[in-house]
Amino acid sequence: MAFDFKKEFKEYYMPKNKPQIVDMPPVNYIAVRGKGDPNDEGGEYKKAIEVLYAVAYTLKMSYKTDYKIDGFFEYVVPPLEGFWQTDNGGVFDYADKSQLKWISVIRLPDFVTVKDFQWAVDTASRKKKIDCSAAEFLTINEGLCVQIMHSGAYDDEPATVKIMDDFISGNGYKNDMDGERLHHEIYLSDPRKTPPEKWKTVIRHPISKI
Repeated sequence: MAFDFKKEFKEYYMPKNKPQIVDMPPVNYIAVRGKGDPNDEGGEYKKAIEVLYAVAYTLKMSYKTDYKIDGFFEYVVPPLEGFWQTDNGGVFDYADKSQLKWISVIRLPDFVTVKDFQWAVDTASRKKKIDCSAAEFLTINEGLCVQIMHSGAYDDEPATVKIMDDFISGNGYKNDMDGERLHHEIYLSDPRKTPPEKWKTVIRHPISKI
């Protein structure tokens, strides 16, 4: 059976609908950076998602090609994730999505090296006939965080974030978002197939002890 990150690392991908503290280890990602409203048709975000999945599935199916990755095992492509902030360096702003800066990512299995990653970028660009050069191999070390499962539309997230904020302030922590530690979302639902009221999104914020 293919390795499924969501099932093997439930503490990171399947939190309860109440805040919990996690200490995240470093994780390697396929990443594409951009800015602007993610809902814009033909915008940077939709192009970034196309690149992410092209590279992700090229790596996943590599075992069926002549290119062999050391330590490879079959796995389910992990869910789409995003790190967000505003263009002026502030925290995530739900009111003005045009000012958003983002890093869209898909987790990589630990066996994927930079060399393997570059092979996938080059192969996806050639076979899918899209430019995947914006993709980068990115390691993110989130460290100490608070996270929660948000149910519902993305625009309803502020109420869930307030629950997180109340929890950390009541337990001796503070938000620690800056230019490096960002608002993080993990998308567990396909918005093309699921109504907004049933969307499941992990929200994760970096914190530190007061």
